[in-house]
Amino acid sequence: MRAIVDTNLLIAALLWRGPPHRLLQHAREGTLTLISSPTLLAELEEVLAREKFSAIFARIRLSHEHALGQLQQLIVLLDAPPLPVPVCRDPDDDHVLAVARAANVDAIITGDQDLLALGDFQGIPIRTARQALAILDPRPDPSPRSPPST
Repeated sequence: MRAIVDTNLLIAALLWRGPPHRLLQHAREGTLTLISSPTLLAELEEVLAREKFSAIFARIRLSHEHALGQLQQLIVLLDAPPLPVPVCRDPDDDHVLAVARAANVDAIITGDQDLLALGDFQGIPIRTARQALAILDPRPDPSPRSPPST
């Protein structure tokens, strides 16, 4: 699956466990290709450098520079022209949509309610981390199977 994973989910993936972290594991395993842009990567770098995350990085014995470097190795960067007309309530989210369209991704994975409210964008589904994991981690039907009758 090729997807844009929004900045907040990438931060959660790096710093905590849970669905965003499982998405990052899929990227490391090659079952999820992370698509981003220089603009989104710069936003991620700025947010990771914020003081409020320094204690967390210290606790996990990782610098924000190293965490960003690890993530950059997993990301395919793409520049995209802006959308011709605004789509989202938050103008910054239009850039995510523009990159998704230019990269022809399979999904946008986000926790952003402004994006999730769209449902999809030009045929690209907008999913939560849990919804994306349901596709990446299909679980077999847990119901017992009856042996065939003879």
